[in-house]
Amino acid sequence: MRRMEETREWYVVYSRPRWEKKIAETLAEQGVAHYCPLNKVEKQWSDRRKTVLEPLFKGYVFVQLEEKLKWEIRKVDGVLNFVHWLGKPAKVPQEEIDTIRKFLQEFDNVTVTQSGISEQDTVVVKQGIMMDYHGLVLEVYGNKAKVHIRSMGVELSAVFDRNNLEKV
Repeated sequence: MRRMEETREWYVVYSRPRWEKKIAETLAEQGVAHYCPLNKVEKQWSDRRKTVLEPLFKGYVFVQLEEKLKWEIRKVDGVLNFVHWLGKPAKVPQEEIDTIRKFLQEFDNVTVTQSGISEQDTVVVKQGIMMDYHGLVLEVYGNKAKVHIRSMGVELSAVFDRNNLEKV
């Protein structure tokens, strides 16, 4: 009987703050396929100007592993956990990794912004006690958004996880 070769998938792990490069170095020493996209950024100090390499995605490192070995990666110093999607460690298609690599080869000083919800957007809450309520986004900060909701003759402002909001 022929043994099927296990395929290696790309996953994303959360890192401790400012540990992305250290994790990448440790993974390289262990022979683990990884990718920590680095962005060339011009920094200005009071006495000099210098180009430095900073992680493009702060707090994240991509790792390529076989399914059966993925939990071993959490033992690496600085790795906090996997990024999850629908309750499972999120897999990243090879094409997206290739796209990031090509983009960084072509451009310097790249900025990463989250698309989707911004101030003054009308949104609907997707789940929870306020499910199906509509509101106006007042403020967006990180993964949270402050939403103004009118209901039953009163006005409420609440902070929601951005993943729990959908643009209308």
